[in-house]
Amino acid sequence: MRQHSGIGVLDKAVLVLHAVAAEPCALGELCARTGLPRATAHRLAVGLELHRMLARDEQGRWRPGPALSELAATVTDPLLDAAAGVLPRLRDLTGESVQLYRREGLSRVCVAIAEPPTGLRDTVLVGTHLPLTAGSGAKVLVAWAEPQLQGSVLDEATFTAQTLAQVRARGWAQSVAEREPGVASVAAPVRDAAGAVVAAVSVSGPVDRIGRRPGERWAADLLAAAEALQQQL
Repeated sequence: MRQHSGIGVLDKAVLVLHAVAAEPCALGELCARTGLPRATAHRLAVGLELHRMLARDEQGRWRPGPALSELAATVTDPLLDAAAGVLPRLRDLTGESVQLYRREGLSRVCVAIAEPPTGLRDTVLVGTHLPLTAGSGAKVLVAWAEPQLQGSVLDEATFTAQTLAQVRARGWAQSVAEREPGVASVAAPVRDAAGAVVAAVSVSGPVDRIGRRPGERWAADLLAAAEALQQQL
């Protein structure tokens, strides 16, 4: 659920940014995602593009712009600093796409990625918001969340409370074609120095390549990567 500051134009601009971060879109789709009138959505998107908060791709669709990365680069984040070294090693070890997710409300946000240089990838862009109702990363973040949030998610989730108990017992989660057809993934929790789960590190790829039990292949490597991240927090 989005927060409202009481400053209408600011809240609408943030709504546009979140909509574009989920997936690049043209004006019609932007209106559909935000519920904003066409003129308002266009005015805000063009203004954000002027300030380089948005940019256009080859099809003319809006996507997150370079100013967002430039602003983020000025903020020191120990988790992202650690991910810059750990995620590429995990990618090279598995040969698959690697993502790092944080929970934000009832969503999970991709905050770092490492993609293989060639071959079929499972690309999730940094800044993408995904629901907590499907996928191995979602299971990890929900499994160690507060009971109230778990209850809210389980009403619409592809998994059950029993699934979350199993995730906590073995320390990792896997999914097959839950978030996207043909994609499988496995994820492990990343903890801070106090032991609280602050993120989920995930390996994902085509089911045809990594199989329907990706945990059997990559869980140990995910747990080692999660521990390496924790040691730097």
